[in-house]
Amino acid sequence: MPSSPNMEAPSSEQSTAAHTPRHSGDTLIPLHPTVSLHRTISRGHDPNAADLSYPFRAEAGLTSEYRDTTETGLIRGDTAFRRIRDPEKAKHLADLKLVTFVPNDPEDPRNFSRFFKWYITAVCALSVVEVAFASSVVTGDFNGLEAEFHMGEVVIALSVSLMVCGFGVGPLLWSPLCEIVGRRSIWIFPTIVYIIFIIPCALAKNIQTLLICRFLCGFFASAPLTLAGGTISDIWDNEERGFAIALFAAAPYGGPVLGPIVGGFIGETVGWRWIFWVNMIYAGVMLFFKASIPETFAPTILKRRAARLRKETGDETICTEQEVYKVAFSDMLMDTLIRPFAMLVTEPILLLLSLYIALIYGLLYAFFFSFPVVFGDDYHWNNGLVGLTFISVWIGLALALAVMPLLQRDYMKRADAKGGKAEPEDRLVGMMVGSIWVPISLFIFGWTSPPAVMPGGGNWVGPVSSGIPFGFGMVVIYFSANAYIIDAFPGYVASALAAKTVIRSGSGAAMPLFITAMFHNLGNGWAASTWAFISLAMCPIPFLFYRYGKTIRSKSKRATSA
Repeated sequence: MPSSPNMEAPSSEQSTAAHTPRHSGDTLIPLHPTVSLHRTISRGHDPNAADLSYPFRAEAGLTSEYRDTTETGLIRGDTAFRRIRDPEKAKHLADLKLVTFVPNDPEDPRNFSRFFKWYITAVCALSVVEVAFASSVVTGDFNGLEAEFHMGEVVIALSVSLMVCGFGVGPLLWSPLCEIVGRRSIWIFPTIVYIIFIIPCALAKNIQTLLICRFLCGFFASAPLTLAGGTISDIWDNEERGFAIALFAAAPYGGPVLGPIVGGFIGETVGWRWIFWVNMIYAGVMLFFKASIPETFAPTILKRRAARLRKETGDETICTEQEVYKVAFSDMLMDTLIRPFAMLVTEPILLLLSLYIALIYGLLYAFFFSFPVVFGDDYHWNNGLVGLTFISVWIGLALALAVMPLLQRDYMKRADAKGGKAEPEDRLVGMMVGSIWVPISLFIFGWTSPPAVMPGGGNWVGPVSSGIPFGFGMVVIYFSANAYIIDAFPGYVASALAAKTVIRSGSGAAMPLFITAMFHNLGNGWAASTWAFISLAMCPIPFLFYRYGKTIRSKSKRATSA
């Protein structure tokens, strides 16, 4: 590693008295106190790139302690840090020994077997699918809810909107909290509380109970939305994680599509209360799998190892970067509660891309209410058959996943052509490809539905098939936009993603409250076309940022200028 500008870095072979550990199986064994503390060996991560695993570190890029390995498992503090601006701090660091992973370390998540890595990836993706599924599954029997509580469709729609609101609020707490207690605890305990709050939803005697508990379900169920991306980054190195991240990107959109398919048949056969019981069973099964995920957050693993070594050796100079540069919980909350909204005001890239993602996410929830209008009211299909129409969106989603490797290959070619380092704007190619398909899908849906094309024969194929281009464009747009935000704001990843999440959830929560009335009042053709024109107006965004993004970033205080 490069030396500090304020001091001469010791030689990579410089020795210091220390109790340095090696692994024997799963047991740490102290070595002779004169063993050298070698410099770290970089592995699998570009230190200049944003790292989703550690979004809240006080001084981004300060050290690669959590991404590197050493032969001894310890390294002198003043050789580990890339820059030490304070000379007094530098003198203090010379006496410290930072804990690192060792080669083939069994506790290093990157050393898990490939099968186990894919198992964890699958659990992460399915956990996101499960909580997103819960938000929309209730749409399978809105008629039953309206009859039970004697409420109109807008009030009943709040059962979806409030849970999605919980999705927006919950990550503001879970993101910083997992930095303190690790990922495993946040995988498990919020899910337990979430399952508990499903019970009063199923037993609700009044609408107030249902709505309050749905919001609380969304708040506690949102933990996987925060954890999944970081967990995947924990276990896969940069060059390996492309398809794993693609699965994670598709999950928040595939989950809501599954909800009406399942909920429609449950509501049609055994009633709306069983929708929640099935939801609880699904959540309980996923809790079992979540509990099987070990701790993958490297700072937490090494902090526990440092505490164990201090106890075993009595050497109080053994520590981790988090213990040297402690980040206050209040500072973490600042990253997720205050800075995101400041960035939305001052960063046009973040604002426009967040609005674009919010539009796509809102339109997904709009489909949950417009499909019943077309296929339920006009085609007179039952809830089960209406739910099946969402399979077309899943087909589009699967096509998007098939295209992801091609987009990643194109990105790598662009990076190679630029000397191995691509620009953030190179992420926008997928967004440019996907943008046109959303308005196309809406025009197809609106003008192949009644009264433009009346029911009869195979006329249902038109509006049903509109879900394919929508599902494709939705996932490709989200994946590319999300990657661009991460690359454009590497020092403020947590704040940028928090801003995007809040805006996205707000759109998803608002859409169910008026979309049914919009289709009834404007008619299917013009209601769908209104949103098609709005999405068409947003199509130039990725093209403009691809052309002018670098110039805009150069004038930003927070975006990377590279």
